[in-house]
Amino acid sequence: MNILGISAFYHDSAACLLQDGDISSAVQEERFSRVKHDPRFPSQAVAYCLEEAGITADDIDFVVFYDKPWVKFERLLMTYIATAPAGLASFINQMPFWLKEKFFTRQLLRRELRYKGKILFTTHHQAHAAAAFFPSPFESAAILTLDGVGEWATSTYGIGEGNRVRILKQINFPHSVGLLYSAFTYFTGFKVNSGEYKLMGLAPYGRPEYVDLIREKLIDIKEDGSYRLNMEYFDYCAGLRMTNEKFAKLFGGPRREPESPITQREMDMARSVQEVTEEVILRMARKVYAETGSKHLTLAGGVALNCVANGRLLREGPFEDIWIQPSASDAGNALGCALFAWHQLLGNERTPNARKQKGTYLGPAFTDAHIESYLMEERIPFERHSEDSLCQRVAELIARENVVGWFQGRMEFGPRALGARSILGDPRSRDMQSTLNLKIKFRESFRPFAPSVLREHVAEYFELEGESPYMLLVADVQKQHRTAPGKAARKATGFDMLKVPRSDIPAVTHVDNSARIQTVAREDNSLFHKLLSAFHRRTGCPVLINTSFNVRGEPIVCTPREAYACFMRTNMDYLVLGPFLLDKALQPRWTEDDSWQKRYELD
Repeated sequence: MNILGISAFYHDSAACLLQDGDISSAVQEERFSRVKHDPRFPSQAVAYCLEEAGITADDIDFVVFYDKPWVKFERLLMTYIATAPAGLASFINQMPFWLKEKFFTRQLLRRELRYKGKILFTTHHQAHAAAAFFPSPFESAAILTLDGVGEWATSTYGIGEGNRVRILKQINFPHSVGLLYSAFTYFTGFKVNSGEYKLMGLAPYGRPEYVDLIREKLIDIKEDGSYRLNMEYFDYCAGLRMTNEKFAKLFGGPRREPESPITQREMDMARSVQEVTEEVILRMARKVYAETGSKHLTLAGGVALNCVANGRLLREGPFEDIWIQPSASDAGNALGCALFAWHQLLGNERTPNARKQKGTYLGPAFTDAHIESYLMEERIPFERHSEDSLCQRVAELIARENVVGWFQGRMEFGPRALGARSILGDPRSRDMQSTLNLKIKFRESFRPFAPSVLREHVAEYFELEGESPYMLLVADVQKQHRTAPGKAARKATGFDMLKVPRSDIPAVTHVDNSARIQTVAREDNSLFHKLLSAFHRRTGCPVLINTSFNVRGEPIVCTPREAYACFMRTNMDYLVLGPFLLDKALQPRWTEDDSWQKRYELD
């Protein structure tokens, strides 16, 4: 049985194909369109899923959509009526989109897919709950979903047992911890639905100066984790912005203009809303634990990508173990709604399996022959290696502080690069963090980089005992690897903290001694594990810097052509495409010309 799940029309559109309950493929539309967080119908993602399986639309048994458009429209309409006449401009802005597409989602699906079969709809948070629980390794588990908003729900908790999920309680719009976080993202000058990572990375530079103010004026948090926002300070119901003048007055002036200097105020705001968000999540977790009695917790929704909160939840929460959907935001709902149909609507049994999501390597792969043909066609010089010699050579290059693009196997589904579409570096280098940010990624210098570490050595370097295969948990660097700062360093504030080496792996140690960890197991990615092992043998360090293979403002690369273009446009030193190693010094001169768009077409 073939079930096609689709998420579309808000942000991070995606498609997923299940075949007899097995996750055949899943991918975001942005990876093909090259439009970051592309919200449009995922026509190219669908085409890939069908091609990968060798089927056509006629072979699909069910198409499942990730929310219920008419319920969402009910919420929009009631919100605009409640805020009239202030919401009129926003209402008028939304209507063309609804009249063109969202009112007619069923017909649109049939037209886009040329499909005549059965179409099903889940609610938004049913899809999140299914994405959280069904791929998890637990027979039963509590479920927590938190995001901006679905139809009405913004936060839910429930229980997953066997092949069913049940949502027990929910908090409805406009009260949303996700939108609270996004409001601070907006006010500090970052882009909503993509800049939340930046706010989280900025938080350790700040002080929790505004925690009491946020709790007093903006959000009323109850002991059970339920909460209400004071809508006097927010404008997302009636307007086209997140916050209003009253919010600005509360924090001493207007929002930071994007790309302008970041001040201590923004750092302190980031730290404060991060702490408040963590408090909400911890209280909700304790409530669902008390109500369900489950030893395990699963999470999804955009807020579940807050790996700092996840790490604290694992350390301080009541659960023995937690599992987080690696594609926790709306893209993952393409998977969630398909799994909901397979298990809950069709009644198929479920066997818990820690590897059900296949390391989330669910996107396109390219054969060695395909890559070699591209290199020969473009007259690109390369060396070909066996697996062993490739890993030994790349480990040697990284140990000499070279930056290496790493393109291997199936692309990751979700926002994190996990060793398939990665840029790699030496975590022991004091200069590598700034080098990667400024010369490779072209992004803000304060943003931290994540370590990939051999699963069997994680506890030697980090205060984490279990797995973190999807880079969704933050833990501190072990004390024996930290460096005691001098007197001047202890007094450093703001971005001056960046200059202070804090461990013997400084490039992946954030200013609060934490790291966002990916554990690499041989059964998830044998080649990446082999590379880490080679680096470990050479240097004694089982850790590499791993950041996504893209530059600021662009999606992660999908094809060899895109990987080469990114390699040549940045200061990367080497590129690995499958078994082929490319040296920047030997490449022909790169020019930006009219053929640039061609270079970003799919192979």
